[in-house]
Amino acid sequence: MAADVLVNRGNTFKEIGRVSEAIQDYVRAVNVRPNMAEAHANLASAYKDSGLVEAAIKSYRQALLLRPDFPEATCNLLHTLQCVCNWDDRESKFSEVEGIIRRQIKMSVLPSVQPFHAIAYPIDPNLALDISCKYAAHCSLIASRYALPPFNHPLPVPIKNEGGGGRLRVGYVSSDFGNHPLSHLMGSVFGMHNRENVEVFCYALSQNDGTEWRQRIQSEAEHFVDVSAMSSDLIARMINEDKIQILINLNGYTKGARNEIFAMQPAPIQVSYMGFPGTTGATYIDYLVTDEFVSPTRYSHIYSEKLVHLPHCYFVNDYKQKNRDVLDLVSRHKRSDYGLPEDKFIFACFNQLYKMDPEIFITWCNILKRVPNSAIWLLRFPAAGEARLRAYAAAQGVKPDQIIFTDVAMKNEHIRRSSLADLFLDTPLCNAHTTGTDILWAGLPMVTLPLEKMATRVAGSLCLATGVGEEMIVSSMKEYEEKAVSLAENRPKLQALTNKLKAARLTCPLFDTARWVKNLERAYFKMWNLYCSGRHPQPFKVTENDAEFPCNR
Repeated sequence: MAADVLVNRGNTFKEIGRVSEAIQDYVRAVNVRPNMAEAHANLASAYKDSGLVEAAIKSYRQALLLRPDFPEATCNLLHTLQCVCNWDDRESKFSEVEGIIRRQIKMSVLPSVQPFHAIAYPIDPNLALDISCKYAAHCSLIASRYALPPFNHPLPVPIKNEGGGGRLRVGYVSSDFGNHPLSHLMGSVFGMHNRENVEVFCYALSQNDGTEWRQRIQSEAEHFVDVSAMSSDLIARMINEDKIQILINLNGYTKGARNEIFAMQPAPIQVSYMGFPGTTGATYIDYLVTDEFVSPTRYSHIYSEKLVHLPHCYFVNDYKQKNRDVLDLVSRHKRSDYGLPEDKFIFACFNQLYKMDPEIFITWCNILKRVPNSAIWLLRFPAAGEARLRAYAAAQGVKPDQIIFTDVAMKNEHIRRSSLADLFLDTPLCNAHTTGTDILWAGLPMVTLPLEKMATRVAGSLCLATGVGEEMIVSSMKEYEEKAVSLAENRPKLQALTNKLKAARLTCPLFDTARWVKNLERAYFKMWNLYCSGRHPQPFKVTENDAEFPCNR
């Protein structure tokens, strides 16, 4: 079979998730035509999807040997190297990639760096916005191919006005209703909405995975529709026929997204929330639900959406409902279960390795050298990064027994075992989001350094919403190091912080899901009322009063 045919068939297999068959076809294509750069690059991408990171790096390099000017391969190789903490020549690689992106944007070519990768890169926030804008425009192009006439939207009539009935019709679109961090965090939100005022529709872009997470959302949401087998235009049509007034995009630029549905504008107000911690760059997304710490008004220029500031923290979680057993004082886990020494001070970072960079790792090494009898506990996330990080640490003069790796665990065990550490060290370039919520619920304090982009500020917001956050947020890398060392050296001070954090869990805003849902509803009503008064979307701050809610006359 010809190499081109094999590559095309491999692409089809990869698209429908049959990655191992895709790999077989790409390997055969490479054997038939060894100098076909595209086949090597596609093989690399399939290897990466299968977790075979080292094989992926090799194939990307082969593709670039054959075709040095190959933007996709250059950019994807950089991302793959980041995933396993291969930082050789990192700065020049990033400036090369930044150059590629700027050229592509000038030429109106879809950038070879995806928005989801850009959020964790040390690139200019304005460039990250440009990347998102190009991807948003690409989704509009896909939408235009369906040649739908423009939709008619529900009339701008205030809810329950002049004694009339009616509820606000809110639609959530997601490919992650299932065993996915989004559902672990948002599981009870859909059923917690007040049915007197809000009618909830969930549109699932993925098939039922048969897990308790899917089951729960399906049974608690007022309307739940599996639209996974439908084409995007039919989904948009259904949303419009359901007379949705506010449509929420829970994916953004993440796996399984179908942003072209939003580009068709089936609802009068469209909102980005939760799935993608950055700007969508989309003219057809009116609002981004965030908070004042994560997206301060002074940075509003790096977002295309109008910023809606929820009180406390924008990042919701379900732990009060689903993980109460973690608060049980009798720990089922011991340090020895995870190869952790009983007598050492344990720093921890459970973030994926792609969030790390040389600057933070050198800072961690400095901390380990300054705190005698300490170690850092990391996850094999992925395992291929372990040897490299150990080598970097050794080169910095850190003793081998000061770096401890363990395997990724199931959600509940992961949260419970977090409390075995003494202090969590966050990654500034891309923070702990779900992981940050996990460790705070486990009662483990952290040190975090907020920067400019959204994904660099989430952990700080999580900390503030516990009520004891001021002690965990620093403003420079130097202060980060000093704070970590001083907390490790002053055990009574750290213990006091840990005790305050543990005591706050059941009462602080961060874990009060019902309170959070009410604030989100306040945001929805404000959006709708602005629309009804004929005004364009505008940034606003939600306060915890009921001025915007419909009055039941």
